[in-house]
Amino acid sequence: MKQHKPCRRILGIDPGLASTGWGILDDRESILYVDHGTIITKADCPHAQRLCFIMHSVRLIIEKYKPTEAAIENLYFGKNTSSAIPVAEARGVISASLAEKGIPIHELTPNAIKKGVTGMAGAGKTQVQEMVKIILGLDEIPKPDHAADALAAAICAANSGVPLKFPGV
Repeated sequence: MKQHKPCRRILGIDPGLASTGWGILDDRESILYVDHGTIITKADCPHAQRLCFIMHSVRLIIEKYKPTEAAIENLYFGKNTSSAIPVAEARGVISASLAEKGIPIHELTPNAIKKGVTGMAGAGKTQVQEMVKIILGLDEIPKPDHAADALAAAICAANSGVPLKFPGV
């Protein structure tokens, strides 16, 4: 009798202060798309309130979809170093929300995500988005870009084949 692989529900996250992308996949015998979206904060809101809104929104996503693990993109800033601290802060409240619920986290570099989805670490954004569409069997590329990036991170985590265990603190 064939044993079925336990379902892994993976929450992929592309962190940002203005826009945090998220995507949910189930990994059973194959990778199945569940949902995606973005958490948007307004630039005219106080900084602390924006972070609190991201934290609260991630908690609601966790409550609704009950992921067994998460995948989050590591920080990379290239030429845009001015956004480093706000994105790091957003990533911090997201990671804390996941840890609070005992959800283990895959931390992935942008190049690892590109390579994991397209086979090339130097792939462009359009190539990654097109492959996300193809891998998940979607009719069109997920929008906005941050949500497609979050789904790409979740695909990479699913393809790792190894469910994570959350280390005790």
